[in-house]
Amino acid sequence: EHVAEGPLSAMMKPGIGTYDRFKELFERYSAQAGKEQYLIPYFIAAHPGTTNEDMLELALWLKRNRFRPDAVQAFLPSPMASATAMYHSERNPLRKVTRQARPGDAVTVHKRKKQRDLHKAFLRWHDKENWPLLRTALRNMGRSELVGHGDGCLVPPAKAGGQARGKPTTRARGRRRGT
Repeated sequence: EHVAEGPLSAMMKPGIGTYDRFKELFERYSAQAGKEQYLIPYFIAAHPGTTNEDMLELALWLKRNRFRPDAVQAFLPSPMASATAMYHSERNPLRKVTRQARPGDAVTVHKRKKQRDLHKAFLRWHDKENWPLLRTALRNMGRSELVGHGDGCLVPPAKAGGQARGKPTTRARGRRRGT
């Protein structure tokens, strides 16, 4: 459901290496059986314990592994779930309770629509409609190097004046010629 340690820990899930090992076995045994089968991982946005950096790590993993999710879901609190207790209390209910809060007891929770939309945008990094939001977030996170056209970039830069890349406006064309 994620690749970063923070959210996986909050979800009580093993690391992404477990998925990698399972995928290897799945592909091997599918090939041996002569079957064409696919794994479709499930990822969730805005789960308690997830930071923007965690979502960025997931987006980069999705891109590296050529995943382009269409339908994505943001965490919704549901009755009787420990994640719901985390969502409402902003604490991990599975940690020892003490009279005084200790560093690390707090759980990052995203309740505002704008923040939840950002986490969903990271999952749908390939959708052009999400690019403006992601560009702003990447700049704010100090990760502007991920905006560009290189293989290591997550989203392309904004087009100047709404023009297609490589087609300067008339005014810019004139300046380039020295007029």
